[in-house]
Amino acid sequence: MRSAKPVALVTGGANGIGRAVARHLLSCGWQIAIIDLADSGLRRAFARERNVLAIEGDVRDEESVADALEAVLDRFHRLDGLVSNAGIMVRKPLRRLTIAEWHRVLDTNLTAAFLLARAAEKPLRKARGAMVTIASTRAVMSEPNTESYSASKGGLLALTHALAISFAPDIRVNCVSPGWIETKDYSGLRRKDHRQHPAGRVGRPQDVAELVSWLLDGKRSGFVTGANFVIDGGMTRKMIYEE
Repeated sequence: MRSAKPVALVTGGANGIGRAVARHLLSCGWQIAIIDLADSGLRRAFARERNVLAIEGDVRDEESVADALEAVLDRFHRLDGLVSNAGIMVRKPLRRLTIAEWHRVLDTNLTAAFLLARAAEKPLRKARGAMVTIASTRAVMSEPNTESYSASKGGLLALTHALAISFAPDIRVNCVSPGWIETKDYSGLRRKDHRQHPAGRVGRPQDVAELVSWLLDGKRSGFVTGANFVIDGGMTRKMIYEE
């Protein structure tokens, strides 16, 4: 029987931003499917949740993505939202970055979003649902030694608006680009870490989760598609000069 509650699939949901997104959507009445790696602690993180389908798999792999979508539809019989969040970074000087590392970052951060969008198109169209990709402010600004990560996140921005046009008007597709979101020890941050942000603090995973929830909700954000939402406490608008 088709569920009356909306269903979202979140990738990379065992930890960090993905975990916050999944938990926030649960609190808003969604049913959630989460895909993450077998050693990510996914099943342990959501062991007590009734409305969660935990799927162990690698979003870089076409067959794993297809199997995940099949599992979602077998369990919930619908798909209303897709959050392509899974991501990794390999940070090292370009001369030491191997082609295998380059492909691993791009496949996890960018190709996976393509595979997910392709596999989920039919049920998302049926539900007139929404997709959210999680990019980064590093798509438009950089620190040294982040070529593969920055390239993958820049690609997500372009993929997002391309999908928004190809899927229109049935599926809305938007991008969220976080800045510094502390996913581990927030209490360990220094005063200057917070003070450098125009918003007065470093970001929390919940900040991103609330924005993603709004973008998935067609009643609240139904006129929004193809957009990129920067959530960085104002850092990309701050001019910084060395004195």
